[in-house]
Amino acid sequence: MNRINQKLQEDKKLLSIYFTAGFPKLNDTVSIIQELEKNNVDMIEIGLPFSDPLADGPIIQESSTIAIENGMTTSLLFEQLKEIRKTVQIPLIIMGYFNPMLQFGMEKFCQKCVEVGIDGLIIPDLPLQFYETEYKAIFEKYNLKNIFLITPQTSLERILQIDGISDSFIYMVSSAAVTGSQSGFGTEQLEYFKRIAKMKLKNQQIIGFGIKDLTTLNQATEFQKGAIIGSAFINFLKKNPVTNISNFIRRITCG
Repeated sequence: MNRINQKLQEDKKLLSIYFTAGFPKLNDTVSIIQELEKNNVDMIEIGLPFSDPLADGPIIQESSTIAIENGMTTSLLFEQLKEIRKTVQIPLIIMGYFNPMLQFGMEKFCQKCVEVGIDGLIIPDLPLQFYETEYKAIFEKYNLKNIFLITPQTSLERILQIDGISDSFIYMVSSAAVTGSQSGFGTEQLEYFKRIAKMKLKNQQIIGFGIKDLTTLNQATEFQKGAIIGSAFINFLKKNPVTNISNFIRRITCG
């Protein structure tokens, strides 16, 4: 069974952490992954830096720019990860944009993912129908999970389409906390979390965007399976050494 699906079966709420490969330093990738697993993170999203990351906020955009300037490439990421499964057991997901994967060759990309131990992909700009007609068979061939995003604006029809074609979890984009809110998500976000939970989808959901502390973590996991933290962790890495990651995880999970 795919490691993502195994993790989703555990009787606990899940914490996934996103970071950009090659940031803050080019060769930090492996040590960040190892430190996150040591500190009981459940899954890790490895961001593949791209020059035009339209779906990302300014903090992750900046980290992507720095990673590219550091020299990070798709081929180098696979080289860095080639022995990661000797030390790390938790699910690893690559989050990136379709263009670099297409340039690399989609089947070749999926094959390399399996060789190094990647369990799934998040490709925000890969259209659902295009995935279904062109790439679903490749993902299934390599037992890679393709994770789709939904937002508060996603139509009921599309949510059901995504749920029907998915076989792991659905990434729920919370939209950011309301302007001026310092202590948690706003009413609209919380109603969105409840609304999706009431749909009883076959795939569990994990919420990302806007989770930065214990309050937002608890709000995100009240109705859904887990939470993803990205920008807050990138901000932490800008100011702290990798060896201090335990401080970040403790602050997020314990307050």
